[in-house]
Amino acid sequence: MMPYPTAKPFDRPAPVLPLPPQRRGHALRQAAGHLRRLLIPLAAPMLGLALFVGLWAAIAADGRIPGPLATWEAARQLFADPFYDRGPNDQGIGWNLLSSLSRVGVGFGLAAAVGIPLGFLIGRFAFFAGMAAPIIALLRPVSPLAWLPIGLLVFKAAHPAAIWVIFISSIWPMILNTAVGVRQVPQDYLNVARVLGFSELQTITRILLPAMLPAILTGVRLAVGVAWLVIVAAEMLTGGVGIGFWVWDEWNNLNVEHILIAIFVVGIVGLALEQLILLVARRFSPGQ
Repeated sequence: MMPYPTAKPFDRPAPVLPLPPQRRGHALRQAAGHLRRLLIPLAAPMLGLALFVGLWAAIAADGRIPGPLATWEAARQLFADPFYDRGPNDQGIGWNLLSSLSRVGVGFGLAAAVGIPLGFLIGRFAFFAGMAAPIIALLRPVSPLAWLPIGLLVFKAAHPAAIWVIFISSIWPMILNTAVGVRQVPQDYLNVARVLGFSELQTITRILLPAMLPAILTGVRLAVGVAWLVIVAAEMLTGGVGIGFWVWDEWNNLNVEHILIAIFVVGIVGLALEQLILLVARRFSPGQ
């Protein structure tokens, strides 16, 4: 029969010795360095925003425009119910924003469907580049709003006319950047495709498309910014439901606080769209 194990006294915890002064100073310097690296990237944007708000408050001191506090209070009331609907000419800012985004989505999608293949043809074949060069040089500098009367004349309605303006304004960055991306593909890649006996379709899908994808995404990013910039001005002229029409309607009602809120909303949405495109670009860029 095995004996019971004898009880052992509880072990005393080892005493905690203080750090030597040299190691204590090194640990404090490391902690300060981590804190500095964390705060410095945040300090500059926060300082810039503080200066902006301070300058805004100073300009608004004479009462010509609402100050930050009055605009903030109006924004709280406005976004308490952003999706109210009291008729076609009295809807919340949420519905107007969604309407503008839908127009931008349709116009931008059509521009991408036409501009990216056209840019590829221009960059791939010198004959197409020669054909398109004078047309692009002539039409690209035209102001986007100059196309609005043409859209109203052809489509007889404000909604398709606004989409037309977005399409014709955002197509140029995609055409030009796609063409540049095709031209910048190294000749060695094409030589490898010839050695391997790739067909034209295989060369496009396996060689050209992956190599020119960053340039395409750059054009898409620029086109999104142009499309969102144009929609506000187009809707101010065409009317209907949209963030641009909402701004103009608030101006007619002399509600300047809502106009300032719309400016911030347009900027935030444009920043979000740009960051979304950057996220997609990083996801599909080579090496990611």
